[in-house]
Amino acid sequence: MSGALLLSSATPALAYIGPGGGLSALGAILALFAAAGLALVGFVWFPIKRMRAARHKARQQHAGASDGPGHKN
Repeated sequence: MSGALLLSSATPALAYIGPGGGLSALGAILALFAAAGLALVGFVWFPIKRMRAARHKARQQHAGASDGPGHKN
């Protein structure tokens, strides 16, 4: 009972973050989101890009092999 009474009578901290600290915190949060976005690109987009390039190369090799020996490009 006394703990609930103690917690209900808490006063505000009256903390102040100056402009330098606030901008630093905002920059750190933005950098965290940018790093997460770049990690997503690195782990998702580049393997897909490599797979598409390999598929394109395989199609070109397959098309070149079916032209015959006397065909010039």
